[in-house]
Amino acid sequence: METWTLWYPKAASTGLLLARARIDAAESILVHAAPDFVTAEVYGAAGNLVAFGQDLPRTLESPMTRLTRDGDRVTREDVWPTDDDLGRTVILPGGEAAILKAWWNADDRKEWRWQIELYNSIR
Repeated sequence: METWTLWYPKAASTGLLLARARIDAAESILVHAAPDFVTAEVYGAAGNLVAFGQDLPRTLESPMTRLTRDGDRVTREDVWPTDDDLGRTVILPGGEAAILKAWWNADDRKEWRWQIELYNSIR
């Protein structure tokens, strides 16, 4: 397990918490409705910081952002999901984590439809 903590760094004196999600370890995740800048912190099961990306700027106008771990760095790519993203964890604002089950968007990218699966377990 690891904890992904996402911040909007351009608000308040130290940023505004967007989401904190405890998920199975992942090389990359999707974030729904990410703001123009995101700071990402990834903590391992022992609570140690294992990856970090600061003030990551938007790369494209899109409803989804892919955050990827590259060693101890986190990189950002704003995307329109493809079939390769099905099954990937999606973090929603507030921190709920889901699995992307389906995605469709119009060719002009003015509309989209998606399905996620939410699951919880008390451990």
